Amino acid sequence: MVATLNINDGVFDPDRPIVDPHHHLWSGGDRWGDYQLEHFWADTGDGHRVLKSVYVECGTAYLKGVDKRLRSLGESEFVAKVAEQSRNRPEATTIAGLVGCVDLRLPDLEDLLDQHVEISTGLLRGIRNSGALDTSGAELHIPWRAPPGLYQDADFRRGLKILAARGLSFDAWHFHHQCDEFLDLVRAVPDLVFVLDHFSTPLGIGPYRDQRFEVFERWKLDMKVLAECPNVYAKLGGLAMPDNGFGWETREQNASTDEFIDAQAPYYHHMIECFGPSRCMFESNFPVDRLSISYGSLWNAFKKMSQVYSEAEKQALFSKTATDVYSLE
Repeated sequence: MVATLNINDGVFDPDRPIVDPHHHLWSGGDRWGDYQLEHFWADTGDGHRVLKSVYVECGTAYLKGVDKRLRSLGESEFVAKVAEQSRNRPEATTIAGLVGCVDLRLPDLEDLLDQHVEISTGLLRGIRNSGALDTSGAELHIPWRAPPGLYQDADFRRGLKILAARGLSFDAWHFHHQCDEFLDLVRAVPDLVFVLDHFSTPLGIGPYRDQRFEVFERWKLDMKVLAECPNVYAKLGGLAMPDNGFGWETREQNASTDEFIDAQAPYYHHMIECFGPSRCMFESNFPVDRLSISYGSLWNAFKKMSQVYSEAEKQALFSKTATDVYSLE
C-alpha cells in the first residue's frame, strides 16, 4: 500500500524552503514499488517547496558482469544522469548530491573513490556502508545484514580515515542496540563527519514489539551520550519504516499528520534537544516510509512539530544543516 496525502491535511507552511537529504530511486515490483525520478517529483511537487535533495545509495542500477567492487559505479552513473535531468527542469526538485556506496575495507579504496567522483560528475558527497545487524530472530522487512563486527574492523576504520582526509562524510545506518559500537567508532575517527540515519532505527517488531518503552528509554540515554561527539550529525526521519513497529503500513488508511506527531514527536524533540538544530536535518527516507505516510503529510508533521523552534532553528532543520553538511551550494 502506498500512502497519498490525507484529504484533511492540506499543506502547512507551504513557502518554507526544504532540502530533502535522504531519498532513493529504484525499479522493482517489491512492496515499495517502482520509484523513479517522476515519482519523486510527484511527491515533492505536492505542495511543499522542496528545492534540492540528496540521493542515498540503495543498490540501484548496479553494473553486471564486472568485479563486485566495481558494481556500485553503476549507481553513481545513474544518479549523475537523473541529476542532470533535474537540473534541466528548474521548477522541480534538483538532485544536488549523492551518498554513494564503496566497500571501505578495500585496499584500492582511493582509486575507487576517484572513479565514483568522476562518474558521478562531482556529485559524490559521502559514502554509506550499512552497519545494520540484528541477530534476535526478528523477521525484518528490510533484509539487509551487515558483516559482523564491521564497526570494529581495522580496514573499515582505515577507510573512514580516508574519507575524512578527502572531505567526504559517512552516513551510518544501524539498529538501536548497536549504539555502543557506533559510539566507539565515532570516537576512533574524530576528524570524520558522521551522519546518523533514521535515529539508529529503534526496532519495534519481533522480540522488541513489547519493549517500546524500554527501548525508548535506553535509546534516549544513548543519543544523549552520542551527541557529545561534535562530529556527529543526525537525520531526523525514517522512523515510519515497518521495522519500527508502528504498524501503519498494515492499515487501509495510512498515518495522518497529527497521528504521526502523536506517536513520534518525542523522538524528534529529544534528538533536537541533544544535538541542537544546527546538527539535525529532517529527511523523508522515501519511498521506504511511504508505506506508512504520504510525502505531504510527513513534511506537514515536521513543520507542525517545529513550531516550538525559532525561525533560525527551523531554517537549520529544513535546509541549512543539510546544505552545510553535504556542501550543496
